Amino acid sequence: MTSTVRAKAAVDIRNLKKVFPIHLSRRQVVALTGLTLTIAEGQVYGLLGPNGSGKSTTLKILLGLVEATSGTSMIFGLPSSTVASRTDVGFLPENPYFYKFLTGAETISFYGKLCGLSGSSLRNRVAELLELVGLQEAGSRRIGGYSKGMLQRIGLAQALVHDPRLLILDEPTAGVDPAGSHAIRELILQLKSRGKTILLTSHLLEQVQGVCDRIGILARGRLVREGSLDELTGETSLTEYVIENAPPDLEAEIAALIALRGGKLVSTRHPRKDLETVFLQATQVDVNK
Repeated sequence: MTSTVRAKAAVDIRNLKKVFPIHLSRRQVVALTGLTLTIAEGQVYGLLGPNGSGKSTTLKILLGLVEATSGTSMIFGLPSSTVASRTDVGFLPENPYFYKFLTGAETISFYGKLCGLSGSSLRNRVAELLELVGLQEAGSRRIGGYSKGMLQRIGLAQALVHDPRLLILDEPTAGVDPAGSHAIRELILQLKSRGKTILLTSHLLEQVQGVCDRIGILARGRLVREGSLDELTGETSLTEYVIENAPPDLEAEIAALIALRGGKLVSTRHPRKDLETVFLQATQVDVNK
């Protein structure tokens, strides 16, 4: 990859390895094995994988919560281990915890103050974010009365309070009902339209298909598949025929008799897999090695 492409990358991970020693034993757990991936600025990137595949470890290294054993991880050109790299990062954990006695507006304001905002700029930012996540009417209600979907949307608001360029979302729709999940999906697309770069993990493959520009599949600490949705789901080994006015008995003789039996070949195309099939095939192949 050229240096020009790397310079534009929001996230640039190279040969990342993480080994966790098991105390009181000589054994080790290898969480990541030479992981390399790049996320371009402005992309929505979905990081998929079964439990124990290394997704959470990757996010923790990017957030500076865990130190890599070897390799590099950069955020907008800065090592992710440095505090400076995190000024442009917003994070929504899988199970965020908020003070239940605060209102939605007070919660956003609290995190805004932690990020150095104050006065009218903070008040304006709180109002702007409540509108963005669709919680204007619930802004004066206490967090303790919020549904799971509302909590996730407040979580998105706090992650955005300092207007970061990169959002890291760990299972953003975990435990959320279909309506709430749809609302969060629309929010992600809206943030993308504003130029945000988004790295998300999810077990909901249908949701990933709807929002992600590129997808990486992890298994046992390795990137086993990576590409755009078209690249991953395209089935190049098969060809599909669409025939108009085909006689019922034509199926068995389709290759040789289309022209002879009066059928019309309307088009040929390559059928596609769904993302779930790609995911299962990629991770199963790795497990069987």
